[in-house]
Amino acid sequence: MTEKTSETTPDSEVRALLRVLAGQRRHVLGILDGLDAEDLRRPVLPSGWHCLGLVQHLALDVERFWFRAVVAGEEEIIRGLTSGAEAWHVTPEARAVDVLDGYRQEAELSDAVITTTPADGVLAWWPHELFGEPHLHNLRDVLLHVITETACHAGHLDAARELIDGRRWLVLT
Repeated sequence: MTEKTSETTPDSEVRALLRVLAGQRRHVLGILDGLDAEDLRRPVLPSGWHCLGLVQHLALDVERFWFRAVVAGEEEIIRGLTSGAEAWHVTPEARAVDVLDGYRQEAELSDAVITTTPADGVLAWWPHELFGEPHLHNLRDVLLHVITETACHAGHLDAARELIDGRRWLVLT
């Protein structure tokens, strides 16, 4: 068995942030557990989005974009980025299980980037045309941003799930 070098072992700060992100990812998937494909596609808010579209957004616009494009600078990912709300659109023929598995896979690929990048590691690419001058500067900033965005969307999924069938993720009595 080979030992990881310090280059591939994330520091304690990155490990702590990754644990928090993993918890939010579990929340996203957990609140949807038990919904059938029809309910996953049912819009319940006036904006018209549905749970499956939000999960696909998290996979493509959040995990893939921030870690594989911005942090790692993967050219193929950068070239394939779309603009607008395309990630929210799930085609009718797309299977719900494939969208959920796609989110899991993007999270795994993100983790590979996160665990091999120092917290202060500079970003490989920045989309100036979208965001102007950088307001995020390193892996730490991106992790905090993605944790916040994922937690926010987990809350959206909580509300949608409660409207669909009354199930709640966190019940305080």
